[in-house]
Amino acid sequence: MKISREVKTAILVISGLLLFIYLFNYLKGQDLFSSEVDFYTEFDYNALTMSSPVTVKGNTVGKVENIKYDFKTGKTIVEFSIDPRLSFSKSSTIKLYETGIMGGNALAVIDSYEGEPAVKGDFIQSEVQPGLISSLKDNFTGLSTDLDKTLRSADTLMVNLSGLVADESSAGLKATIAELNATLKSFKNLSYSIQSVVKENDKKITETLDSFKAASANLSILSEDLKKAELSKTIDDFDKTLVNINSLLENFEKGEGSLGKLLKDDKLYNNLEAASKEMELLLLDIKLHPARYRRILSKKEIPYEAPTEKQLQKN
Repeated sequence: MKISREVKTAILVISGLLLFIYLFNYLKGQDLFSSEVDFYTEFDYNALTMSSPVTVKGNTVGKVENIKYDFKTGKTIVEFSIDPRLSFSKSSTIKLYETGIMGGNALAVIDSYEGEPAVKGDFIQSEVQPGLISSLKDNFTGLSTDLDKTLRSADTLMVNLSGLVADESSAGLKATIAELNATLKSFKNLSYSIQSVVKENDKKITETLDSFKAASANLSILSEDLKKAELSKTIDDFDKTLVNINSLLENFEKGEGSLGKLLKDDKLYNNLEAASKEMELLLLDIKLHPARYRRILSKKEIPYEAPTEKQLQKN
């Protein structure tokens, strides 16, 4: 089918008009093919512009579509669109807030998560969040009062400092600076004296450092000699000796061996004590009756007489 030139021209003109209308609305912030849902809210004054963003937790989810003034109520009616994928309750709040210190405002959806969900055309309640500039404006009177107090305190401080500088007494700042200057001069003279002493004893200081260096070298040689003498081996042998002594003492404690039995066996101790007692009595008898032991080869037997208690105490 052949299309005439007039039809082609009409199609081209209509397409151009449609494209012009679409672009014109797009520049105005309106998308003819958008599926966003429109809602309404109101404020006491207008601080928004067309296409101002609508955000949720800082993320843009919509924009302002229309702003008009209601002559009956004196309110500013704001129509805004939101992405249909966002669901929020009808009892939520639309908050007007400043986007930055340089100006600019936006709307934020504060979901209450209560009640039925909002649908297209619903009216949502609003509130205004005070911004930095408005807060400074509201508190400017208090700030100016505090600034005035601060300036008065600074003026008083400067007056006191001026009086302290002009004070010629011993408590004045000039006297303090003079004393500090004298102290610095004393330190300077002391540094000159130390420098002179160092210069005069430079040779002695050098000799002392050389002696210290030689002593360090000798200590190094001594440590090498001790290392060659296998001091660690000697310490190990001494440690083994201590281990053996410890083992021997443990055997004594357990009563093993002759000395161990002597230390731990009460019977042997008692026998030795009895033998010692018998020996003591024998020596005492020899001392008391020597004639008995001079005639020990004779056939006449001299009967044994036990010593009396008096004799035992005497000897």
